[in-house]
Amino acid sequence: MAELWSSLALTPTQTLLLIAIVFAAGLVRGFSGFALSAIVMASAASFIAPVLLIPILWFQEMTASLLMARGGWADADRRRTVRLVLGNWIGWPLGLWLTVSISATASAQIALLIILTLAALQLLKVNIPALASSAGATIAGFVAGVVSGIANVGGMVVALYVLSQNDTARSMRGTLVLYLFIGSFGALIYQLIFGVMTLAALASGLILAPMTLLGVWLGTKLFNPRWEPYYKPFCLCLLIGLAALSLLRSLI
Repeated sequence: MAELWSSLALTPTQTLLLIAIVFAAGLVRGFSGFALSAIVMASAASFIAPVLLIPILWFQEMTASLLMARGGWADADRRRTVRLVLGNWIGWPLGLWLTVSISATASAQIALLIILTLAALQLLKVNIPALASSAGATIAGFVAGVVSGIANVGGMVVALYVLSQNDTARSMRGTLVLYLFIGSFGALIYQLIFGVMTLAALASGLILAPMTLLGVWLGTKLFNPRWEPYYKPFCLCLLIGLAALSLLRSLI
C-alpha cells in the first residue's frame, strides 16, 4: 500500500478512495461488459494525472478481460473484432503522444470531455449507419485507439460502433470484451515505447488488480438478464455525472 502512496503521490485518503473506485468500476464492468476505465478516469482524474492512470488501467482492463475473455470469444463477431483491433493499434500512438505532450490539467479536461461526449451519445442511442461496413469497423477502431491513448476509454467508441450493427446483445457484449482483451497487447507495447509504463505503474497496477478482479467477479455473479435493459443507462448516467463533476472541479 505504501508503494501506491509513493508512486502516485497520494494521501492515505486518496489511496483508499482510488481502491474503492477501482472496485466499483470492476463491479460495473462485470455486469455491463464495459466502462471500467471510464469510471476510474472520470472519478480519479481530479487527483491523478491521466498519463499516470493510463498504465495502471491497463492492468485493470487486462485483469477484467482475462476473467471475461472466454465468454467474449464464444459470443463475439471475430471478423469485426480483428478490424477494430487493427484500427485501434494505428490510433493508440497518436492519442498517447497528445497525452504526454500537454499538461496534466489539460489532458484531464480533454479526457473528461471525451467521456461526457461518448456517454451522452450512447445514452441518446445515437446510431451511426456509416460505421456499418468493413471500413467503418477500421475507422471506429482507429478513433477508439486515439481516445484510448488520451483517456483509455476506447471501449466506449467501440460500444457506439457495435450499436450500429443491430447485433444481439450477447454478440455486442462479446465483441466488446474480445476487442478490449486483444487490443490491450498493442496498448502495452506503445506504453513501453513512450515510457508511460514504468516500474511504479507496474507496482500500482498489480496492487489494485485484486480489487478489480473481486469487483468483476461479483458483477458477473450479480448479472441478471431481467435487469439488462437498465444496466447500461444506469452506467452511462453515472459516467456523465462523475465526468461532469470532475470537469467542473478542474475548471473552478
